[in-house]
Amino acid sequence: MKRCFEGVGLRCFLKNGTVAAPQGQKYLLVFDFDETIVNENSDDSVLQVAPDKTLPESLRQTFQEGSYNKYMQHVLRYLGDQGVKMADFKAVYEKIPLSPGMRDLLQYLAKQQAHFEIILISDANMFGIECALKAAGAYSLFRKIFSNPSSFDKRGYFTLGPYHSHSCPRCPANMCKHKILTEYLAERAQEGTRFERVFYVGDGANDFCPSTAMKSSDVAFPRKGYPMHQLILEMEKTQPGTYQATVVPWDSAAEVCCYLQDVLKQKC
Repeated sequence: MKRCFEGVGLRCFLKNGTVAAPQGQKYLLVFDFDETIVNENSDDSVLQVAPDKTLPESLRQTFQEGSYNKYMQHVLRYLGDQGVKMADFKAVYEKIPLSPGMRDLLQYLAKQQAHFEIILISDANMFGIECALKAAGAYSLFRKIFSNPSSFDKRGYFTLGPYHSHSCPRCPANMCKHKILTEYLAERAQEGTRFERVFYVGDGANDFCPSTAMKSSDVAFPRKGYPMHQLILEMEKTQPGTYQATVVPWDSAAEVCCYLQDVLKQKC
């Protein structure tokens, strides 16, 4: 058996080999995208290709809480009217910076694919996510990506649709990540794959909802000070014992890396 390696602080990377674990042992690792894998909201990032890098006030005023997907459909139509093309959007998505420590975490996970099944659930769009992940060399890590469908029509306009419909009162009309995660776990169980633990890395209010489906053996990694973290703290205060998952807040994804590293070390 290979020796498990111990990481301290930012030194979380294997320099040789992989960490040993029992054969067939697998964990599910779930990532959000905006302000989790990347350090920006990718919907805001596309404004870089708008005239004067801003939107008309009349367009901004069409935003309604819970209907961000529909609002972005209007924004993309406006950008199409301004002559913004696929190459322009692609260039923006490829330049969005990764969050602190995220490159190290992704490189570590590339060496641990025998132990982690990795998926991404995001209320962004498929085209943007694929561009950003391919630019970061991380696209192949993800078994499945769940996001809003997007494409370019015959005019060259970037079009966006809702992911699905649902009845969850917590989530925006176009996506409930709780529904996606629970259905994925059920689907994988039917296929014969049951995960010992689930790890969820996120930041937003819509990441809080799926994390409430997690068990006490699972781990939620909310980005410190962001809505997911704040909602967890609020639930723990107002409804003690209701939130089941272990909570490990992070400023740098290196902290997530070290935690996962320690989980594998304990399996040696």
